[in-house]
Amino acid sequence: MNQLTETGESGARAATFFGVATMILGLLAIGSPLLAGVSVVVLVGVLLIAGGIVRAIWALRAESFGKGALAFAIGGLSVLCGLALVTDPLLATGLLTFLLVVYFVVDGLLEIFAAFHVKPAKGWGWMLFGGLVSLVLGILIWRQFPLSGAWAIGVLFGVKLLLVGLMMIAMGVGTSSTEGAVEG
Repeated sequence: MNQLTETGESGARAATFFGVATMILGLLAIGSPLLAGVSVVVLVGVLLIAGGIVRAIWALRAESFGKGALAFAIGGLSVLCGLALVTDPLLATGLLTFLLVVYFVVDGLLEIFAAFHVKPAKGWGWMLFGGLVSLVLGILIWRQFPLSGAWAIGVLFGVKLLLVGLMMIAMGVGTSSTEGAVEG
């Protein structure tokens, strides 16, 4: 039982540590929204390029020409999309802003659902709050689209990181205080 308690306490400390780190990253993104927004776009572009190259290489090992050609074409399309994001990140923010709206709305709805699923565990209210904020952020971005652009991506991504960090801290603190009550 003691080893189980130590493992739980270690997990709670890790959740709190990573929560604080995530909140710091969120504050940095909010403090420099254009840089954060463009960085997100460029990172997505680099990941698309890398994924496209890997997929194209994998396609060359396909069993048949038909399967290989389709996978190669998809890999090539990924590379081209990634290059478009990397070469003109400000223009690409329009598309990513729309995708961010979809992300925030879906993420918000899922967090709200998850909060009610884990209720009455400690921290469920923070999870609900985070889900509601994500939903509101998605709506706010949509209402300002297409003017929201890179700054919105940076600010709202920072706010989301801040809230995720807060939720991680609340869950970590809730886990460690629950374990203390079980021991006592």
